[in-house]
Order: sequence, then structure tokens, then C-alpha cells
Amino acid sequence: MEARSSFAVTPRTEVHRRPARASYERALAYTLFDEALVANVAFSQDGQPFVLPMMFARLDDRLVLHAASKSRFATHLASGAPVCVSVTLLDGVVLARSAMHHSANYRSAVAFGCAVELTVDADKLAALARLLEHVLPGRSLACRPPNALELKATRVFALALEEVSVKQRAGGPLDDEEDLMLPYWAGVVPLAVRAGVPVPDLAHAPRAEEPGGLRAYERRTAGEPSNDSATAVAEAQP
Repeated sequence: MEARSSFAVTPRTEVHRRPARASYERALAYTLFDEALVANVAFSQDGQPFVLPMMFARLDDRLVLHAASKSRFATHLASGAPVCVSVTLLDGVVLARSAMHHSANYRSAVAFGCAVELTVDADKLAALARLLEHVLPGRSLACRPPNALELKATRVFALALEEVSVKQRAGGPLDDEEDLMLPYWAGVVPLAVRAGVPVPDLAHAPRAEEPGGLRAYERRTAGEPSNDSATAVAEAQP
């Protein structure tokens, strides 16, 4: 049970720079994947590196990735070649008294592995529904599901979460002792994803009422502290 609660540290996931900020806790990584809307997926083909930003979702112990059927990315994933998936949540800009100690408060997760294609229609539909639920809970039941043509044009892959690391920073600036009396402002500017007022389709008026709760839309996982909480993550390392 203890091994299941944490990811095994591998040469690819071990954090060497500021290791005190690292974590290999599965629950923490899942929280970050669940809050992030966009993932950056890196892969290499014929010696050329690529990084693709894309919508994604976590489905139990896997990440759901998708691509156009004939795309370069789909071909790469289907070949069983490795990929690296990362998400970053920016929580604040840290302003220090010295240029070198300016920083950012962030939470990030990186996963390595080889994806497996989902070829059964029922599995593909469930994974694509999960993508919608990741964006807005209940949305998969409030829109038309993919038809046969759309399903054929989309390839869906699952990346098992086995090699994962988390790195994060929170708290104020970490200035050098000799700089503390300098006449410069220092502190943190909190950042967050905030929803604006929903704008209905202006070209074709919706034939349904605005979904309840849409104006309270947020990405932070329920129960997490706010960005300006001093107890978000202990930050005691230089």
C-alpha cells in the first residue's frame, strides 16, 4: 500500500535541482493533473524535438491524450515511442530585493512513458467523455457525443502514470541577509485562473439555459488552499 501511494524514483524522474521541492506522492500528482487544463506533450521524431500543448484528462491511473487520425503525433504514439507530459500551475510572481532571487510560486508535474492506443469504440467514447468532464463536470451529458465519423477521425491514447515527479514552490522571496535592508519592495503577486461572465454563442443563440454554476467556474481542486495562503506549501529551502 505504501508503494502504491508514491511513485518509484527513476533516473528520469529524480529531481536534482532543488530536490527539497520535489515530491513523488501519487495523490499530489493526481491533484495537479486534475486542476490543469492544458498539458505540454514532448516527443522526438527523426531527430526533431516537438512540444504540443493540448487538452487532456486523467482517467484513474492514466492520462488521456488524443490526436487527429493521420497526424504525426498519432503516428508517434501508435508506434510505442516514448513521450514526456508536463503540466504547470502558476500561483504567483515572487519579487525579491535582488534580481537573482526573483522567482515564481508554482506546482508542476512531469510524466514519462509510452502511450497505448484505445481501439474499442466504447473505450474511446468513455475516454473522450472524460476529456469533457475534465473541462466541466457534467458536460459530457449536456452535448452531442461523437458520431461514427468523428470517432474514426480521432485516435485516443492512454499513458499509464508510472514514472511521475512533482516540483513546487510557495512562499515569499528568499533574499540574502545583506539585501534585507535595501529600499526595494519585495513580496508576492498571487495569480489564479478566474472565469469571466459566460458569453453565449452570438451567431446562433443557444436553445438551452446557461448551465447552473457556470459563473462560479474554477480550476482549483476542491479543498485546496487559495493562492495567497501562507500555508499552501512549506517553502523553507534557499
